Amino acid sequence: MLTNLKPQAADALLALIKLHDADPRCDKIDVGVGVYRTGQGDTPVFAAIKAAERRLLESQTSKAYLGPEGDMGFVHALMPHIFGRADPTRGGRIDGMQTPGGTGAVRLALAIAKRAGVKRVWMGTPSWPNHAQIIADLGLELKGFAHAKPDGTADLAALLAALDEAGAEDAVLLHGCCHNPTGIDYAPAQWDAIAPALQASGVLPLIDLAYQGLGQGMEEDAYGTRRVLAAVPEAIIAYSCDKNFGLYRDRVGAVYVMTGAADALPVALANGHALARANWSMPPDHGAAAVRIILEDAALTRQWLDELDTMRARMLQVRARLGAAGMAGKLDLAPLATQNGLFSIVPLSGPQILALREAHGIYMAGSGRINIAGLTMGNIDKFIAALAEVGAEAPVAG
Repeated sequence: MLTNLKPQAADALLALIKLHDADPRCDKIDVGVGVYRTGQGDTPVFAAIKAAERRLLESQTSKAYLGPEGDMGFVHALMPHIFGRADPTRGGRIDGMQTPGGTGAVRLALAIAKRAGVKRVWMGTPSWPNHAQIIADLGLELKGFAHAKPDGTADLAALLAALDEAGAEDAVLLHGCCHNPTGIDYAPAQWDAIAPALQASGVLPLIDLAYQGLGQGMEEDAYGTRRVLAAVPEAIIAYSCDKNFGLYRDRVGAVYVMTGAADALPVALANGHALARANWSMPPDHGAAAVRIILEDAALTRQWLDELDTMRARMLQVRARLGAAGMAGKLDLAPLATQNGLFSIVPLSGPQILALREAHGIYMAGSGRINIAGLTMGNIDKFIAALAEVGAEAPVAG
């Protein structure tokens, strides 16, 4: 039977990693892999995580299963940061469960939506490639609309038009902040228009909040999510701690469900538990336990937030330098300064991206997506100069 399987294309990003590692040039630049890096090129373990892990090592008495819902102390400790401290449960209408990373959260959110009757998912494009793959794997129909305008701002009109066309069995998938891959977020005023449009449309909002704190700040990056939840009766939120706690390989995430009435919430969560049991059974514990320890301790929480502030400040510094460069050949880098998070897209063709790699040792995804944290004050001028050289005939950035 296994001979019936069809060959699959190799993961392009993994192939890029191997090419970069094999490149002997000492001034090579990796802006492909989607992890945070310091100005020295490292992806360190947070000091707050190290401290929490030491406590966990000393205090943990068992490695027994926690159940499909995972560490509920972790799930609940996150909620004030996501949903606000005043009423994080929205009157008992929001609760969640732990998942294996943000990918597991997105998968479970879409699976719950499908079981609830959703047949079609609207999504701004381009988007994180795994969004479309998960939607297809679940047998849901995908309808796309343009996420960004040529001037490098979010296309609110395209989203509102999609909501006008959407029907009762539809969901819409939105990035809460730090859009992957464009870095182009809806402005607060745009979220103020999106929320009532979602309410009027009757579609189910699915919000992927994978980078909270890496854009403008923890509170600022939660604005869109909170604004939507204040307007609509139901929503599902996928959350990741892989980036804002640096727990990539520990796979730490959560999914939250908001129901129209508190008495409907246990049924929704029971369906989430059943779906999780059939997929991964139990989520991994270690990383979530470390996050819980941090969020239950005021000093560790402050230390974590300080580290997050440092990360964000470094990425904003890189963005400011790129934006200040203005035109690099025919590439307009100015919009990159107004975008958020780890990623942005530089509109280059395949041959141009290949030329960057071969002539300059600059490695980026074939889509033109760059990881802002791959740039430092030591290599950014080389990067800008290389863009100017290969982008002499490129279209103006958008």
